[in-house]
Amino acid sequence: MSAFPREPAWLDRRALRFRPLAERKNKVSFPRDAVSPDAEPRPLPPAGEALLDETAGRIRAARAAGRPVMLTMGAHAIKNGLGPVLISLIGDGWLTHLATNGAGIIHDWELAYQGATSEDVRVNVALGEFGAWEETGRFLNLGLLIGAYRGFGYGASIGALIEDEGLDIPSRPELEAAARDFARDADRAAAAVDLVSALEQFSIPSGPMRILHPGKAWSVQAAAHRLGVPFTGHPMIGHDIIYEHPLASGSAIGRTAMRDFLCYAEGAGRLSGGVYLSVGSAVMSPMIFEKALSMARNIARQRGETIEGHFMLVVDLAASTWDWSGGAEPPADNPAYYLRYCKSFSRMGGTLRYLSADNRDFLLALRRRLRG
Repeated sequence: MSAFPREPAWLDRRALRFRPLAERKNKVSFPRDAVSPDAEPRPLPPAGEALLDETAGRIRAARAAGRPVMLTMGAHAIKNGLGPVLISLIGDGWLTHLATNGAGIIHDWELAYQGATSEDVRVNVALGEFGAWEETGRFLNLGLLIGAYRGFGYGASIGALIEDEGLDIPSRPELEAAARDFARDADRAAAAVDLVSALEQFSIPSGPMRILHPGKAWSVQAAAHRLGVPFTGHPMIGHDIIYEHPLASGSAIGRTAMRDFLCYAEGAGRLSGGVYLSVGSAVMSPMIFEKALSMARNIARQRGETIEGHFMLVVDLAASTWDWSGGAEPPADNPAYYLRYCKSFSRMGGTLRYLSADNRDFLLALRRRLRG
């Protein structure tokens, strides 16, 4: 039997050189690129406008019946400046759950922290500097380590960091006591070990750590945390720049992300008569939805219940060459068969609609209809 590879076989993140985030050139800056909730959307073709009317009606009916409206989005919804629009939809009570990938979490945090985000990937990869930014890596990973110990999910860990404008670092005696209590709460004990190890390794003192977020008013995560609306993060290791930093803890990331997936799955379990919006998420949204809905139906069937009557709208830029509304799939030799964000949802029951639109136009037009 071959020996398990030891650490020298892995890249040592401690050898990386990180630069201050303030030195980075960014392509997105607030307030310049922030989209006002009252901005005028570009008109869609008549079929798109009719679909917007249908969607708004479905959302109104769902909320009047106390049913959920879940929005899962790609990171570009944040990068495109739609934070203020999303915050308005949360505040008005139209959205009951938001979800995004790890990049969406990062862009939202950077806009809150410094009012700018989105580096030049081509230039910075050539320099070996892509993602190597100290504050993004340090503060988000520390927030996840503390969130894992506190019992938070991925999104809530960062939402609390922004909303509270800092972190409360537990004392060493508290963490050591929690670590010893393994028999009663193994998950918290392991999280305590991870956290105290990180604090010691990076010489981080216990007590309040003030981290100002001048752009907090633009943060969707902070607004959701403040208003008690779940905002879940669904990352994948290696997809996000914060995993470059030596403070990144696979166990903390796993604990917080698993909690968020289970929170998301619980929401899917209440989706009968509700609405699911998938905006610009080509892979993450359909992948987590199909597993979450299957889990929820497993439990519902044991109670003699069903999950049905849900309305799903998928929004992306690509023009659709297949009518997904009828439930039939294209044959495997048709390129449309490999359009994951339509094919997966077409298998989920309920009613599926597809809209080819820019996420700015869609969300602005939807908000206008819901307010009208």
